Amino acid sequence: MEIKAQSKLKQELEAIRQQAASALKVATTKEALEAVRVEYLGRKGKITGMMRGLKDVSAEERPLIGALANEIQEALGQELDARLDVLQRAELGEKLKSETIDVTMPGTFRPMGGRHPLNQVIADICTIFAGMGFEVIDDDFCPEVETEYYNFEALNFPEHHPARDMQDTYYTNAGSNVLLRSQTSNSQIRYMENNPLPVRVVSPGRVYRNEEVNSRKFVLFHQLEGLLVDEHVRFSDLKGILHEFTRQFFEGERPTRFRNSFFPFTEPSAEVDVQCIFCSGNGCHICSHLGWLEILGAGMVDPNVLQNVGIDPNKYSGFAFGMGIERLAMLKYSINDIRLFFNNDLRFLNQFKGL
Repeated sequence: MEIKAQSKLKQELEAIRQQAASALKVATTKEALEAVRVEYLGRKGKITGMMRGLKDVSAEERPLIGALANEIQEALGQELDARLDVLQRAELGEKLKSETIDVTMPGTFRPMGGRHPLNQVIADICTIFAGMGFEVIDDDFCPEVETEYYNFEALNFPEHHPARDMQDTYYTNAGSNVLLRSQTSNSQIRYMENNPLPVRVVSPGRVYRNEEVNSRKFVLFHQLEGLLVDEHVRFSDLKGILHEFTRQFFEGERPTRFRNSFFPFTEPSAEVDVQCIFCSGNGCHICSHLGWLEILGAGMVDPNVLQNVGIDPNKYSGFAFGMGIERLAMLKYSINDIRLFFNNDLRFLNQFKGL
């Protein structure tokens, strides 16, 4: 009985070998090869099923039948891998033929972008002040979504102070005292709160005001705040710094003048004019025939501001200044409409490549 079972298993295994060989010959796709693998080598395949019949074979003959089954499995697996490799190579060859690139054809021109003129002007200004010993504060340090305390109160704008009307501020629904900063002066307070003296920094960034949009005003614009606090700082130091800045920024000697003004966080305060770069002070329609163009506001830091951050105003003094980046860019490059900076018009932007 055991001899018959052994002989029958051998015959069936040999038959399976022949069947699998025939199936492989006609399998011309990867899907067909997978079907052969599942039919003969899968967990429910024919060879696996045959192996279950080993229980009817004597213990002496069982290893021989098992070895034969393993031999057939290994041979079939190798043949499957070889056939699959042939099919994959053929498939890759067809794909390469269909996707052949003619390297002799001319390429497609893709123009290079350039730095936005506002970013270029900010970089130029920061480079000038860095050369005069100022540190540039990362704008992430001074948030654009700010509280009233840092935007107003710590800068000597108490609640209901009429000077707040000078800036039409955007308030948010994040809280009753949360707003979009209307000036980069918040960097003064945040930096002095967290850094030792002396302080010598500039801070560029975006600011927001509810302005009527026209050729000179926009609801979003950029400022650069400057701050220097140390012992024995004088107004003449401020004048010297700003005069040197205008000389370097406008690439030539440029007279400046200081006019009395008012800012809650500086005392005394001044607005700074530069001699008109278009008419050299002789008068033209750009400067309204005055010969001067306003470029920034400045002044000595108010003692109340120093006290708000724990600095003794009897020992230390300082100056601050704030300039509009768009205004300076318009003056330097003779741009007559602030909206051009924000319209993403390539005809405009392409003019500033390579600056």
